[in-house]
Amino acid sequence: LEGKGKECEIVSEEYLMSGNKNEIFADSLKEKEVRGRLKSEVVRLLSKEKTIICDGLNYIKGFRYELYCASKASKTTQVTLHCDISIDDVRKLNHENEESKRYSEEIMTALCQRYEAPISSNRWDSPLFLYIKDGELDMEGIYKCLYERAPPPPNQSTQTQPLSNTDFVYQLDKQTQEIVSKIMESQKLSGPGEEICFPNTKERLILSRTYTLSELARTKRQFITYAKERAVQDVEKLSSMFVQYLRANLIV
Repeated sequence: LEGKGKECEIVSEEYLMSGNKNEIFADSLKEKEVRGRLKSEVVRLLSKEKTIICDGLNYIKGFRYELYCASKASKTTQVTLHCDISIDDVRKLNHENEESKRYSEEIMTALCQRYEAPISSNRWDSPLFLYIKDGELDMEGIYKCLYERAPPPPNQSTQTQPLSNTDFVYQLDKQTQEIVSKIMESQKLSGPGEEICFPNTKERLILSRTYTLSELARTKRQFITYAKERAVQDVEKLSSMFVQYLRANLIV
């Protein structure tokens, strides 16, 4: 793609992990946290000018559906690339990896059992491209799907009436400040590792350390700029988006 003058950026699930991956995949909450970071970073970078490669296991069909919806809402095209190899080859590749980067046998077995393979008839998995061992990837087909077709239109039911600029800015500042205040308050009562709940969202945040007000305020300002640039107008999603943004951008 870059050879044809297209700008690309890779969002790596492994890079976003803040600990040992075997420990993370053995704990559903930690695994969900990583998926949240991965999705937040992909959504943050989505644009019509750049190709974003979501490099992760992506083995849960519900998660792939969320990515499809995010792409659809951003009016961008997307494809699914399925690297299809046998379990024996997976184990062999894992064994050949550096010891610090290997999956344990227990986690490897569990991930293989939980894997939900993409299906071309599912709209969120389509267009689906298959890559098999020693095979050739249809790069021309991927290019045409990404750059020579129109993106699916956003669902009419998910389109919201735009707020006035004054109302939007007020709600954006109010909801983000509520979350910052909640974090500061929670840090006084408990230490790192505690899960924090927030108003107006089901999203949760587990802090890996204690954060200062200046750090949170800086991240809040960055998010406000991001939200304004992307013309986010659905106030019901602002709190959820900010918590996701915090997960992806707070420095561990």
